[in-house]
Amino acid sequence: MNIPSYLVPFVYLAVMAGVTWLIRMIPFTAFRRTIRSPYIQSFIYYIPYTVLGAMTFPAVFYATGNLYASLGATVVALVLAFFKRSLLVVSLGASGAALIVQMIINYI
Repeated sequence: MNIPSYLVPFVYLAVMAGVTWLIRMIPFTAFRRTIRSPYIQSFIYYIPYTVLGAMTFPAVFYATGNLYASLGATVVALVLAFFKRSLLVVSLGASGAALIVQMIINYI
């Protein structure tokens, strides 16, 4: 089937809408009653955080263009988050660490 080039974005949009709709509608059709299992409830509760982490964490290592600067920023962010610092402090600390490591690498 040969689709004109001006219709290709609409085909992509339709496929994406269909897939998104299916993913959201399957739980409604599969689970008609209230889910009482605490295990399944906690599993469903943490799915958005898991997906967000799985999409974000690999990108952290490519954000600076230098693996060492990214690793330094990640370590600083994890340490600050472990000590329950605010999101602003964690992001500023990670950015500062990436900048410092990058400056050291450029100096050497």
